[in-house]
Amino acid sequence: MIKNKKIEQALIGQIKNEEHSSRLYMAMASWCHANGFHGASKYLFKQSDEERAHMLKIVNYVNERGGHATLSELDNLTDNYKTLIEVFEKILKHEEFITTEINNLYEESMKSKDYATATFIQWFITEQLEEESTFQDILDKMRMTGSTPGGVYWIDRELAMIAAGRG
Repeated sequence: MIKNKKIEQALIGQIKNEEHSSRLYMAMASWCHANGFHGASKYLFKQSDEERAHMLKIVNYVNERGGHATLSELDNLTDNYKTLIEVFEKILKHEEFITTEINNLYEESMKSKDYATATFIQWFITEQLEEESTFQDILDKMRMTGSTPGGVYWIDRELAMIAAGRG
């Protein structure tokens, strides 16, 4: 049972963060599709689904521990970008923010001696290491190939293969 209301509220805050991530990636995926980056669109729609799964994982945890997972209003999203690299730069920055939030939640769990929540959050810490590494790798490849049509085509094709589970 979640005895500490501060921990419950922090988890609910993370639910909002994960839902925001899902919607952000969905908006970015839609922008990519509208701008001819169909591989990036598929990849980001898949990422959106993954973030929603993260949100549901926390919702279920809060509810199963006797809390009440509530949903919060989300801020408006920007859905207009200049380049594909701008999209992925914003994603990396967003993932760094999420990592900070997850780390803060872990720290608060430890301070409160809520070891069950701290253990639960460790999965998200590992996930964030993977997320940041993946998006940094994508950005590194984008920077190597540049904004030439061939380079952008290659990156978009590569993202389509990753989304299909072949990359």
